[in-house]
Amino acid sequence: METILFYAQLGFNHVLDFQALDHFYFIIALCLPFSFNDFKRLFWWVSLFTLGHTLSLFGNYYFEIILSALWIEFLIPLTIALSCIPLITNIKSHFKTLFPSLITFVFGIIHGLGFGRYFSLIVSEEDALTELLSFALGIEIIQVCIVVGLLILNFFAIRILKTSSSKWQLLIGAMILSQALTMMAKSSPF
Repeated sequence: METILFYAQLGFNHVLDFQALDHFYFIIALCLPFSFNDFKRLFWWVSLFTLGHTLSLFGNYYFEIILSALWIEFLIPLTIALSCIPLITNIKSHFKTLFPSLITFVFGIIHGLGFGRYFSLIVSEEDALTELLSFALGIEIIQVCIVVGLLILNFFAIRILKTSSSKWQLLIGAMILSQALTMMAKSSPF
């Protein structure tokens, strides 16, 4: 039980690491256009992200799937930047289809590849699967908490403060996009 709690806490902290807020930015960009009425859809997308992340950690640990760290560190903020496009352009039509499900899953894989090397170093051989699933549980729990927190913030900004939904999304999307572009510039393999 101690192992499960340790790795769940590690997954929780991984998402809220102030030195690497990529998960946090991605979840906000993904969920910002939605309200509590869309919680099931958002839960599904966040779970797909966690599944992709977990599968890439699994592949890295068991099959030593290793890609260039330079490219992964560039692709991670690129996924965040791409997630901001609907926020800053006000194009929401893709959010009603399967498109976000596939994209969120693929983005989860990319984000997991960025953590794979470190995770492989700290995992023990005898409990690797338990540790991996516990880590995924921690990630899932905190991501759902972020979704709920963001939905509350959306409600407050749009319903209580009467902020225009499109202006709110543009403001937050532009802030996240600026962070993503800064991250891309710092990690560019070009």
